[in-house]
Amino acid sequence: MKTSKNISSLLQEFFTEYLINQRQASQHTIASYRDTFCLLFRYAKQCYKKLPVALVLSELNATFISEFLNHLEKDRGVSARTRNQRLAAIRSFFRYISLYVPEEIALIQQVLAIPNKKYEKKIVEFLERSEIDAILEVPDTETWIGRRDSTLIMLMTQTGIRVSELTGLCCQDVMLGTGAHVRFSGKGRKERCTPLMKQMVVELKAWLKECNGSPEDPLFPSSRGGPLSTDAVQYLLTKYAAIAQNKCSSLKQKRVSPHVLRHTSAMQMLQAGIDRSMIALWLGHESV
Repeated sequence: MKTSKNISSLLQEFFTEYLINQRQASQHTIASYRDTFCLLFRYAKQCYKKLPVALVLSELNATFISEFLNHLEKDRGVSARTRNQRLAAIRSFFRYISLYVPEEIALIQQVLAIPNKKYEKKIVEFLERSEIDAILEVPDTETWIGRRDSTLIMLMTQTGIRVSELTGLCCQDVMLGTGAHVRFSGKGRKERCTPLMKQMVVELKAWLKECNGSPEDPLFPSSRGGPLSTDAVQYLLTKYAAIAQNKCSSLKQKRVSPHVLRHTSAMQMLQAGIDRSMIALWLGHESV
């Protein structure tokens, strides 16, 4: 590796040499790390007025990284858990480059010393049917983004899909014929299939027709055509839940997140009388 302090070259080799070749990381891990650095560079552009190619390592010091993590919580509404996941990706990068830029070891050690955010592990809440309906009423289905978001939220609440699985879905992962289902690639590269209810099939048929994408295209693309980031999904859920509070006051006491929707899906299946072992299978868990 070159000893250049140019962030772009260091990061490229981190992904290609370390994550892909050495660690053989899963596509979900790579996507999560990619999203972390996309957000970091976006924040750096706001602060330094520079593109990633112009950044140097000294600008990504511990103070800047801490401010970035605070920005994620305050401005993007991410949880402490997600903040810690972003920090883990950053630490992994700094540990990797420590062998190649020893002259920056003091800066690297300061970044590695940034502590995780402590948080209280609470029992995960779930949403009532009225709360789900209130949120689904918010997206403007007269617009492309509104139709995308409405379909996305419906799929999350029906299938209990993990947000990392959702952002990795391609059009070819949805099967809408006899035995309609969606195919996920979950943790540990394990694949599973979850059946789709009739109304979900109707919504997905309409959405796929509108998208008219190739089989490998993201099922829920961003406005630029690429896959949504996990933070983008959290952002849109937070936005719609805040608006829905005006009609459903009980939402004021709840934080709506992808994990809450996953738990909501499990509770709906349980209340419908579905066997626990089947729920665990559909959710990709060892047990419920």
